[in-house]
Amino acid sequence: MADNYKLFTWSVSLYSGKARAYLIKQHIDFDDISPADPHYEAHIRPAIGRWIIPVMQTPDGEIVQDGTDIIDWFESRGMARLPAYPQTPKHLISSLIMEMFGGEGMLRPAMHYRWNFDADNLDFILQQFGLFALPQVPPAERRDMALHASGRMRKAAVMFGVTPETAPHIEAAYEEMMGELDAHFAAHPYLLGGTPTIGDYGLFASLYAHLGRDPHPLRMMQEKAQMLFRWTERMRNPSADMVEFLNYPETLLATDAIPDTLKILLRRVASDYLPEIQAMVAMSNEWLSTHKPAENEVVGGQGLGRGLGMCSFEWRGHKLEVMVMPYRIFMLQRIQDAYDGLDSESQKAVDTLLAETGLAAILTTRSIRRVERKNNREVWV
Repeated sequence: MADNYKLFTWSVSLYSGKARAYLIKQHIDFDDISPADPHYEAHIRPAIGRWIIPVMQTPDGEIVQDGTDIIDWFESRGMARLPAYPQTPKHLISSLIMEMFGGEGMLRPAMHYRWNFDADNLDFILQQFGLFALPQVPPAERRDMALHASGRMRKAAVMFGVTPETAPHIEAAYEEMMGELDAHFAAHPYLLGGTPTIGDYGLFASLYAHLGRDPHPLRMMQEKAQMLFRWTERMRNPSADMVEFLNYPETLLATDAIPDTLKILLRRVASDYLPEIQAMVAMSNEWLSTHKPAENEVVGGQGLGRGLGMCSFEWRGHKLEVMVMPYRIFMLQRIQDAYDGLDSESQKAVDTLLAETGLAAILTTRSIRRVERKNNREVWV
């Protein structure tokens, strides 16, 4: 039996950062391993049926795939030093909304700033992709291989709505949001006080590997949003790392209060991501009515595909076409399930917050079929 948890990740991977930050903050002893390790191909990939990261193998040999599932594995066993899920209703729902937004709603700026600034980014990205994917290959050769593979990721960016026409608007929206995040983290060390929540881990996905590590967006953050940059450092530190907040009152948010700076961020979710959620659910419901997948059928089939097709919506005066990925229904359900589990008074408090921030529809925009994760895959139920 292995002594440590094994986390198969890449530092360049968006979703890997979410799981890694959680393990660091929980003081969980783990080995960060590239999937280029022979153990991955021999044992991990056959067990989960595809190449994907992050994947965790426990000391007992259990395999858990997906950053959210990895976090929930520890939370469900009472192993969290700093529990990720708030116990008060507005904090819980707000945190789950920011989790989804960080991992899914921020993919446009994440992909744009990684793949459309080659003068600053390309050498670094190719070196990093080649290093983590092919560490056994000489550097010059693995750079050429990474260059060839990068073409697929550039095409994937288009599937998230990144085009020459939308690029200026993506940049304007991100710079606005960067300022809003900076203002929040100037006042609070984490989203909801003195410890990270599931919302922080979700946000960290995009705000580190792509937007806080690749050279061009990293420089932007360091120049324009130093307190946001400090939060990215804080999220990678096993300590609280709150030198700016030595006198931070732990009781400030203890009563389920939502600071104004977080309400601004929730309004950002309403303006920049809610229209996409609504279009995605509408398209998937239409697809489900037509195709009627069997119960427990793997989303996207047994292949690598995880999308159903394209949907369109209006965003900042442009019609965007993006891939519909039912994994996002799974993430949306987490918000809705948490709300459904609240008592009536707690629901009223959440309703008031969501109405104030323009997010009321996030609770009523529902798929006609659930997406669950079974055997490390998304399935229809």
